[in-house]
Amino acid sequence: MMKYRRNLPHLSGEPFITDGGINTTLIFQHNIDIPLFASFVLVDTREGRLKLDAYYGEYLELARRFGRGLILDTPTWRANPDWGRKLGYDLDRLAGINAASVEMLTDLRAKSENRNPPIVVSGTIGPRGDGYKASIFSAEDAQDYHSHQVACFAESEADMIAAYTLTNVAEAVGIARAAAAFNMPCSISFTVETDGRLIDGTPLGDAITSVDAATGSSPVYYMVNCSHPIHISAGLDPTAPWANRLRGLRANASTETHAALDESGTLDAGDPVDLANRYRDIVRAMPAITVLGGCCGTDCTHIAAICEACG
Repeated sequence: MMKYRRNLPHLSGEPFITDGGINTTLIFQHNIDIPLFASFVLVDTREGRLKLDAYYGEYLELARRFGRGLILDTPTWRANPDWGRKLGYDLDRLAGINAASVEMLTDLRAKSENRNPPIVVSGTIGPRGDGYKASIFSAEDAQDYHSHQVACFAESEADMIAAYTLTNVAEAVGIARAAAAFNMPCSISFTVETDGRLIDGTPLGDAITSVDAATGSSPVYYMVNCSHPIHISAGLDPTAPWANRLRGLRANASTETHAALDESGTLDAGDPVDLANRYRDIVRAMPAITVLGGCCGTDCTHIAAICEACG
């Protein structure tokens, strides 16, 4: 049975953390081959699962150390039909991967829950296309496309769904509608450019209000991820009506643009202390943000610094 699906503990306003940048950590720090940034392939082998267990174990220990609730996101950002096909995975095999990813994390939770604050298991969904590029799909297309992965998580013990690195309103609407159709709590996370806007120029606040208007406010909350805080801050407005809908932040370590990061063959881990201080400033201005984690280039060092700065 799912543990928190009908009563998500991080909606109470208590501080929760997530992991950092899983792909950049595994690729650049552990020298693990992650084809097409698809870390879900590791779930397919015993050796791969052991590496993932070790990765998530660091964050379980970090949450225990700081007394923070923890959201464990499955490594399934690429486990959708188009990306799966590029890696030789058909729909049945993808369904198995999504289910096994949840099972892996619920097993980790079961081993740790007596010693940890609450641990939420979240099914991760990524964009149909590139997380740094615009999308041409309609909301209807997105709902139909993402329903396969949403259904997998609905049939599992996942507590919720988290859609990350979305670049446009239409895909966000489609995912939110699919989640609602399967009675799954869902968070929506956009990525923004250096001006704090989505890649098509939509202001972050307009994106949030547009998705709410099209879905009856079905997402449980919104996040921003895969951009540095100096870029994210440009799109924030603490006085706006949508400010309380933004409850999570998973920033990149690097201040580089998305285009520069796409071309880079090295890891830019930035400055963990500076990053954490920028988180602190954002949280002070936007106190509804209580879910804090990292994205590309971040690891446990960054998340520990964020816990210290935002304590």
